[in-house]
Amino acid sequence: MMVENVVGRFALPLGIGANFLIDGRDYLIPMAVEEPSVVAGASSAALLARAGGGFTTGSTEPVMIAQIQLLDVADASQAKRAILASQEKILACANTSPSLSQLGGGPQGIEVRCLPDTETGPMLIVHLIIDCRDAMGANAANTAAEAAAPLIEQISGGRAGLRILSNLSDRRRAWAEVEIPAGAFDSDDYSGRRVIRGIAEANAFAVADPYRAATHNKGIFNGVDAVLLATGNDWRAVEAGAHAWAARDGQYRALTDWHVRGCGDFETLYGRLELPLAVGTVGGATRSHASAQIALKILGLEVDGEDRLSTENGGSAGDAGAIADRRGARRLGEVVAAVGLAQNLAALRALATTGIQKGHMRLHARQVAVAAGAVGEAVERIAGQLIAEGSIRVARAKELLLK
Repeated sequence: MMVENVVGRFALPLGIGANFLIDGRDYLIPMAVEEPSVVAGASSAALLARAGGGFTTGSTEPVMIAQIQLLDVADASQAKRAILASQEKILACANTSPSLSQLGGGPQGIEVRCLPDTETGPMLIVHLIIDCRDAMGANAANTAAEAAAPLIEQISGGRAGLRILSNLSDRRRAWAEVEIPAGAFDSDDYSGRRVIRGIAEANAFAVADPYRAATHNKGIFNGVDAVLLATGNDWRAVEAGAHAWAARDGQYRALTDWHVRGCGDFETLYGRLELPLAVGTVGGATRSHASAQIALKILGLEVDGEDRLSTENGGSAGDAGAIADRRGARRLGEVVAAVGLAQNLAALRALATTGIQKGHMRLHARQVAVAAGAVGEAVERIAGQLIAEGSIRVARAKELLLK
C-alpha cells in the first residue's frame, strides 16, 4: 500500500483531453478530475489553438533547491565566504545519488543567503542547486541537504536547523504559448474580435487584482492538477511553488498573459503561461501506481531513466523537432503547461461570452441526475429537463424519476 491506515480506495474519473497539438505533435492528455467541464473545456480550447498551429512550449533544466538553515553563526559574512570557498567539498558530500550523477544530474552549485532579521534571530541559508533529471527530486534534494549539513556546520561554526527542499522551484520552469486568429472565435452570437478583446480584458483584471487572480489561477490548475494527478505527480508541491511564483513581485497576480496582436482583419489572440513545474516521470507514484504508468504511456513519456533531448538528437531546448521527440520530466512539464494554458483559455472565453455557468451547469445537471438515482438513458432525459426548468436540484430530479 502507498499510504498508512488504508481502509479502501477513492477513485476519480480518468478522462482524455483531446485535440492537443503541442510543438507539432498530437497528444491525448490523461486527466484525473471530478469537476464537470474541465476535460471538455480543455479539449475545446485545444481545438481553437490548432487554428494557430497549436501550442509551442519550452522549459529550463530540471534544477531544484535544497535548503540548509544555519543558526547561531557568529560572523555571517565570514561564514558565507568560508562556505563558498569550500563549494567543491560540500558538493562532493551532497552527491548522494550515483545513478543521478551518471545521468548528468546531482549537485551543481551552492548559494548562500543571509536573513538578518527573523523573529528568532539572524539566519544563514545555504542553497544546494541540484539537477534532478527525470525525477521530481524531493527525495534527492532532502537526502543531499541532510548529508551536507554536518560539513556545513563545521565550516560555518553554526548549527544546522531545517534541511529540506524548497517547493518554490523557480529554476525549474516550463512555459507554453499560443497565437490564435480572431476568426477562430467567430460564432453566431459573438464576433471573434469581440471575444479576444474580452479575454484580454479578463486577463488584465486578474493581473491587477489578487481577488480575481486567485480564481483565475485556480482555473489554470483545474487542468494542471488533473494531469499531475493522472501521472502520479505531487500536485500540491506544484501548486505551492506556482502560487509563490505568482506573488514574486510582492502582489499575487495571474500566471498567464493574454493580449491582442495585430489590427483589423489580422487580429490574433496571443497567450502565454509560465510557472514552476517540478514533475517527474521516474520514482515515487509514477513507478508504484499502475494507472500513472498507463497515463505516461498514453502521453508517450514512459522513460528508461534518460532524457531524450541530448546529443543523440542534436537538439537544443529551442529546437521544436527535438522538443517534440523528447521524453521525460521536462517534456511532461511542457505538456502540463500547455494544458494549463488551454484550461485558462476555455474559462476566459466562457466568461467573455455566455458566462461560466452555461456549460458548467449542463454537466452539473448530469451529476445531479445520477445522484438522484438515474441510470442509462434516464440520466440525459432528467438532466435535460432540469436544465429546461432552470432548477438543477436533486429533489426535483427525484420527482422527475418518480414520474
